[in-house]
Amino acid sequence: MQDRKLGSLTTSSIGLGCMGMSHAYGTNIEETAAQALFDRAVELGISFFDTAEVYGPFTNEILVGKGLRKHRDKVVIATKFGFTIGDDAKAARPSGVDSRPEHVRAVAEASLKRLGVDAIDLFYQHRVDPDVPIEETVGAMADLVKEGKVKALGLSEASAATLRRAHAVHPISAIQSEYSLWTRDPETNGVLDICRELGIGFVPFSPLGRGMLTGALKDLSKLADNDFRRGIPRFNQENFDANLALVEALEAMAREKGVTAGQLALAWVLAQGDFIVPIPGTTKIANLESNVAATEIQLSTDDLATLATVVSPDKVAGARYNEAMAKMAGR
Repeated sequence: MQDRKLGSLTTSSIGLGCMGMSHAYGTNIEETAAQALFDRAVELGISFFDTAEVYGPFTNEILVGKGLRKHRDKVVIATKFGFTIGDDAKAARPSGVDSRPEHVRAVAEASLKRLGVDAIDLFYQHRVDPDVPIEETVGAMADLVKEGKVKALGLSEASAATLRRAHAVHPISAIQSEYSLWTRDPETNGVLDICRELGIGFVPFSPLGRGMLTGALKDLSKLADNDFRRGIPRFNQENFDANLALVEALEAMAREKGVTAGQLALAWVLAQGDFIVPIPGTTKIANLESNVAATEIQLSTDDLATLATVVSPDKVAGARYNEAMAKMAGR
């Protein structure tokens, strides 16, 4: 697998999003299965792994830290801070955002322990805090870099203006936002333009449309009761049924090329720029191998244009976030 640059970091051209192993989708992977997944990922050439304190909360960082311990010298581990989480981890849910300097430091220290590492390779602000100037937050993050506790800095779901202000305080290596065939906000809100201008890496999460673009999800009853997609407008029954038509068109094009719908969707994201490193998530080795194979797919200019039309955002039914989640994005 070829490498790509995320600012000051060098990673594989795709990473592994680890959230779904123990958060959001109603699944909790067994530790032995997780270890096998991490081992296979590294064997396939994946060197970039993404987690966050809020996943679990806390348990995902522990899982990732254990799973990658023997591979530490080969991998880049990204984690995130920025949500307010209660003390009772089992009952805790994010109740707001907090990017005060003292909170930034406290989370970094806790994440270092949970991951079992000497330094966090990439430390993201998970969501922008409207009550704390980005300059103060990034200043606190920069102090952690000076102390050797963090190697590179990132933001998640931030606006282009915020990204520019943050980069003026300390170089930002990467910004993480949702980006896929059916979610293309970064193309129109200036974020991708800023990344190109300033040499910042872009990390698309949910590059497979939260599983929708793989074609594997055809029945909402298959989702766990606590799967967070049940609260997303695109996945309510009426919108879901409408969006299936787009997936079927994607599947038809994939069949013509002898690949899967998911591979085609991922190859499209990869083709949007060599500063882009998507992080599809999975708990299954077969899916992991399929995602890695997508890095070898070559798409022509006509292919890319056709794909962009077949699954264009204006044809998608429903918003990508519910109202509460949408308020925290794009600040």
